[in-house]
Amino acid sequence: MSILHRAAFTTSAARLDQLPAPTTAEVCFVGRSNSGKSSAINVLTNQRRLAFSSKTPGRTRLINMFGIPDPVEPDAFLGFLVDLPGYGYASVAQQAREEWADVLGGYLRERSSLAGIVMLIDIRRGVTDLDRRLADWVAPTRIPVLALLTKADKLPYGQRVRAVAEVRKQLADLGALKALPFSATHRIGIEDATAHIENWISPKVVP
Repeated sequence: MSILHRAAFTTSAARLDQLPAPTTAEVCFVGRSNSGKSSAINVLTNQRRLAFSSKTPGRTRLINMFGIPDPVEPDAFLGFLVDLPGYGYASVAQQAREEWADVLGGYLRERSSLAGIVMLIDIRRGVTDLDRRLADWVAPTRIPVLALLTKADKLPYGQRVRAVAEVRKQLADLGALKALPFSATHRIGIEDATAHIENWISPKVVP
């Protein structure tokens, strides 16, 4: 069983100063509000409703942390999966969007325990202007990135391959970048993504 399957809700925060102090490895998930982020977290943790997606676009603005228990120390965590607020809806007021951006950018730049970033990109859209803005926040940190090209089942195999190559090209400045076609519903890319995230959290688990 993957260590990710043991993830459980730990805390929510609306601001960075409400988060617990950094301790062990954190892997954050970030992407457009309709990129399939919640579905990806749920399928990777093998849980149906660990992460929630709001029915109202742009409504979910909390940072949600899911702890992975340490089997050796019952009160400790091996690491955390962190669900960052989605971005990209014009219906959200400008001031709220900027506050949102400050939270996202602040976490990505300042969180000392951040071990890896899972970036969700709709394979049919490719890298949007908002994705590029996010990449510009990430690039100076040199934190490794796993780009999951979601809804890969919507494209035939050849188009998936080309889409992955294009994303790698457009995000080449991120340094340690791995891009995978991914589908929560058709279980495409789940094993590779799981191994990558496990290795960020606990390198002993995956050589």
